[in-house]
Amino acid sequence: MPEGERALELAQELIARRSVTPQDGGCQALLARRLERAGFRCEPMPFGEVSNLWARRGSAAPVLCFAGHTDVVPTGPLAEWHSDPFVPTIREGRLYGRGAADMKSSIAAFVVAAERFIAERPEHSGSIALLITSDEEGPSIDGTARVVERLKQRGETIDYCIVGEPSSMDALGDTLKIGRRGSLSGKLVVRGVQGHVAYPQFVKNPVHLVAPALAELVRAQWDAGNEQFPPTSFQVSNIHAGTGAGNVVPGAVEVDFNFRFSTESTDASLRERVEALLRKHALDFSVQWTLGAKPFLSRRGRLADLVLEVAKRHTGRAGELATTGGTSDARFIIDICPEVIEIGPVNMSIHKLNEHIALEELAVLPLIYLDTLRTLLP
Repeated sequence: MPEGERALELAQELIARRSVTPQDGGCQALLARRLERAGFRCEPMPFGEVSNLWARRGSAAPVLCFAGHTDVVPTGPLAEWHSDPFVPTIREGRLYGRGAADMKSSIAAFVVAAERFIAERPEHSGSIALLITSDEEGPSIDGTARVVERLKQRGETIDYCIVGEPSSMDALGDTLKIGRRGSLSGKLVVRGVQGHVAYPQFVKNPVHLVAPALAELVRAQWDAGNEQFPPTSFQVSNIHAGTGAGNVVPGAVEVDFNFRFSTESTDASLRERVEALLRKHALDFSVQWTLGAKPFLSRRGRLADLVLEVAKRHTGRAGELATTGGTSDARFIIDICPEVIEIGPVNMSIHKLNEHIALEELAVLPLIYLDTLRTLLP
């Protein structure tokens, strides 16, 4: 059976398992059974509510690892799906279901590629590994980060890692990720004096007070980016104020904001600049900071060059190496692996209603992974 058909079958089995984060829904047990038949030593690594799987075949270097997650985001309104999100459905050349693009199809392609490669070369050099978590769509505390920590304690490292995140923008292989921006969130509270709107002399409206500062934050150039990263971006996501009555000036306003920042800035420098600007406007304020991720950039080496070449061979298009988009678990893997790349399906439908992957993508993806194995582990 062609690799694409086998990947489709496995992707359907995975989609049918309800695995809304942090639940795994039995996906990793299914994967472990198949991998063990192919000679992998499978090691579950549960932490808290999170299921993790570390599977490895071989003990020598180099180690080529495929990384991904079995957890998915919630479905949203079921009535607005054209078919049950946990009943994999094929129509008009696409496979529909929650996780079809993000990222159960990639995991299926990993496994099928590894099985075919091992059948061809049972005595292959080096090692093949899979690192699978159910905590990528959640807090990302007890998932890949904890597995990497455990591997590091044991002295295990990875030489090359392919993450199956849906990196492609318009067509499979047009965009591959070799880094990601950092994410720094802030919850700003500016305090004023509550009172009746008819007596402005007795109130201090915190919405009015924060507005000039927000305007300056929006206009600020935080950095110019660099060759690998776009400039750092500041965005307000929510503003909360008011008592619910139309004749009351609120006593405080809350502003939620986020930085997606390049390697030209640090979380410390951004915090310092924001707080200095708020002090300049003489605001009575507090900020609660949350560092979601630091920026990282993989070394441009053999892996990136090879995957670009293999993807072009199978898709006919020259891919672009990028660092755009949200965060991914590659930010943890980089700690024990110098070369990390993300390549996976088109991301247009991820996290949306009627998530899907084109069947032609699912046919090609395992071939890209397979040819990478053939070259790196002869």
